[in-house]
Amino acid sequence: MYKLGIDVGGTNTDAVLIDENLNVAAEVKVPTTEDIYTGILGAVREVLKMSDVNRADIRQAMLGTTQCTNAIVERKRLAPIGILRIGAPATLGVLPMADWEEELYGIAEGIAVTGGGSEYDGKELAAFDCEAAERFFREMKEKGVKSIAISQVFSTVRNDHELEAAKLCREVMGEEVHLSISSEIGSMGLIERENATILNAALWKVAEQFTEGFEKSLEEEGIVNADIYLSQNDGTLMTMEHARKYPILTVACGPTNSIRGASYLSRMKNAIVVDVGGTTTDFGVIQNGFPRESSVAVTIGGVRTNFRMPDVVSIGLGGGSIVREQKDGSVTVGPDSVGYQITEKAMVFGGDVMTATDIAVRLGMVKLGDDLRVKQIPRELAERAMETICGMVEDGIDAMKVSNEDCDVILAGGGSIVLPEKIRGTSCVVKPKHFGCANAIGSAISKVSGTFEKLMDYDVILREQAIEQAKAEAEELAVQAGALRETVEIIEIEDVPLAYYPGNTNRVKVKAAGDLQ
Repeated sequence: MYKLGIDVGGTNTDAVLIDENLNVAAEVKVPTTEDIYTGILGAVREVLKMSDVNRADIRQAMLGTTQCTNAIVERKRLAPIGILRIGAPATLGVLPMADWEEELYGIAEGIAVTGGGSEYDGKELAAFDCEAAERFFREMKEKGVKSIAISQVFSTVRNDHELEAAKLCREVMGEEVHLSISSEIGSMGLIERENATILNAALWKVAEQFTEGFEKSLEEEGIVNADIYLSQNDGTLMTMEHARKYPILTVACGPTNSIRGASYLSRMKNAIVVDVGGTTTDFGVIQNGFPRESSVAVTIGGVRTNFRMPDVVSIGLGGGSIVREQKDGSVTVGPDSVGYQITEKAMVFGGDVMTATDIAVRLGMVKLGDDLRVKQIPRELAERAMETICGMVEDGIDAMKVSNEDCDVILAGGGSIVLPEKIRGTSCVVKPKHFGCANAIGSAISKVSGTFEKLMDYDVILREQAIEQAKAEAEELAVQAGALRETVEIIEIEDVPLAYYPGNTNRVKVKAAGDLQ
C-alpha cells in the first residue's frame, strides 16, 4: 500500500510516494504551472514513472494547496455571499466588513443585523428575530446567492440562535445552500470570528474546483482506489467533504506540511523549522511533533481573523530571490524572485539574473547547473550577499524563539541549499534526507485531528469533568473528520481562566489526532 503526497507551492509542485512503512519510495519536484493542475498532473506522472508503482496499490492521496490563500490575497474567484449577524441592538456600532478593502467588500450581496445573540455570561441578549432573518434569506435567494455566513455575538458561549438561523436558512433557500457558522470556525472576538466565517463562505467555489480537479487528475492517471484528503493548517488532514465545508482551514497548510515533514524526516519533536522555497522562507515551530499555533489574531489578505492558524513568520527569501549590489556597496536579496522561471533566468542555468542560488553555487556550497557561468560574480560580492542571507535567517529564527537560548533548527525545502550549515543562535542545524520535498512528505504522513473549544464555568461543572467532556468531544470530531477511532489520542489540552467573565469561567481547548481510516 502506498500514499501519494502532493504540495503545490508558488514555485514548485512536489510529489512523493510513501510505502506502508512510511519510507519514501520516490520524490519529484516540477515547476508549478499557472493553471495549477497541469503541474499536479506532471508531478503525478513523474513520480509514478520514477517509482514504477502499480497504481492500484496507491490507497491514499493527499493534497496541500495554496488555492484558498491565493484567492483571498489576489481577490479572485471569491463567490458572492449573504451575511447575517445575530446581535442587534448591541452590535450595531460596528457593522460586518466595516474595515474591509473595497475590492473584497464587493463579495457581499447583502448584509443584515438582526435581533438576538447572548451576553458574555450566556444570558439571552434579545430574542432571535426569525421574521427579519427569513426576509433576508428570501432576498438572498432571489438574488441567486448560494452561500451564507452566519455569526452571533458570543456564539462561543452559546450558539443556539446561530443553529436556529441555519435551520431556517435551509428551509428558505434549500438544502444545497452553503452555510458557514461562526461558532464552528473561529474563537472569541465577534469581528475576527465573523471575518473568518465570511471568508469561508466566499471560498466554496474555490474549494469545489480544487477538490474536483484533484480527484479528476488522479482518475486520469488511473489512481482510482485512493481515498483523497486535503491538508489543513494545523498540520493534519481532512476529508474532501470536510474541505468543501471548511475551505478556510486549508489556508497556510503549505508551511504546516513542511513543519510536519521536517519533524518526521529529522525524528525531532521540538525545534524551529526553516522552510526555504523558491520565493519565500517560512519559519515555524514544531512542538511535540505538531506545529505551534498562533495565539494572536492573524491577518489574511488584509482581513483580521481568529481561527486556528500556525505560528509562522514569512520573509521574501528563496532560492530564486534576486540579488542586487547597491550604490553604497550593500547587497540586497529579494524580496522579488524569478520564481518558477529559475531554470530559465538564473545564471547557473544560462540566464542573466543573479539569484541566491547563484551565490550558493559561486561559494561552492552546492553543485548545480553550470558553475562556470557564475565565476564572473566577484567572490567578495558573493560573501556579502551570503552575509545578508544569513542575517535575514537569523532574524527570522530569533522571532520564533521564546528565550535567548540557542535552539535546534531543521532546514527544509528545495531552496535551503542557499543556507550554510552553521547559523548563529542555533545549537545544531539539521538538513535531513529528502529535505527538498518535506512539504509533500508532511502531507502524506499527516494524521487527522479534531479540536474542541468552549467557555466553561468550573463553578457549574468541575474542572476534571469539563476537561473529560472536552476530550470526548475532540475525539469525536477527529473521528468525524476521518480518523480511525482506536488510534485517536489527545495531543493538546489548554484551559485559560478568563478574569473578566463571571464565576470561574475558563476557555477550554482540546485537540485530538489519529491515523487515517
